[in-house]
Amino acid sequence: MTIEEKLEHFYDVSVKEAEKEAQQQLEKHQEHLEQILCEHKEIKQKEAELAVKTEAENARHEINKALSAEQLTIKRNWTQKQNELKSRLFSEVQEHLDAFMATPAYDEFLCQKILEAREFAQDDKIQIYIGLPDAHKAKFLEEKTGLPIQVAQKSFRGGIKAVIPEKNILIDNSFSSAFEVLKKEFTFEGGLKHE
Repeated sequence: MTIEEKLEHFYDVSVKEAEKEAQQQLEKHQEHLEQILCEHKEIKQKEAELAVKTEAENARHEINKALSAEQLTIKRNWTQKQNELKSRLFSEVQEHLDAFMATPAYDEFLCQKILEAREFAQDDKIQIYIGLPDAHKAKFLEEKTGLPIQVAQKSFRGGIKAVIPEKNILIDNSFSSAFEVLKKEFTFEGGLKHE
C-alpha cells in the first residue's frame, strides 16, 4: 500500500469513525432532548392538574360561602316570621285573657287562688294582693274569702300575689308572670319529628 492509499484508507476510517461518533452523540442528544421533553410534559401536566384542583377548590369554597349566606338569610327570615307569629299568637292570648277577666269565672279563679294561698300559709300571717285593674273586686273578694285584700301599686295583668312574711315566701299566681314565662319559653316545634 502506498502512502496515498494509506492516507485514503486512514481518511475513510477516520471519517467513518467520526460519522459513527457523531451519530452516537446525535442519538444521545436526541435521547436527552426527548427526556427533557417528557419531564417538561410531566411538569406541565402536574401544573395543569394542580390548577384545575385549585380552581375546583376555589369554586367549592365560593359555593359554600354563597350557600352559608343563603342559609343565614333563610334563618333570619324564618326567625322574623316566627317572631311575627309569636307576637300575633300572644296578642290573641292576651285578648282571650282580657275576655276571661270580664267573666264570673275569673272571680271564682281569684277566690280559688286566694284560698289555696291561705291553705298553703296554714297559721302564718299572709298578705294577698290583686292588681290595679282588679281594685274594684277587692271588697267582693274579701267577703267571699274572709281575708283582707290589698291592691298592689304595680299592675300584674290579673291573678293574685301572696306574701308570707314570716317565711319569706312569695306566691305568684299573677297572669303577667305566667304570661312572660310562657312567652319566653315558647318555641315553634315543627318538621317531621313533630308532625
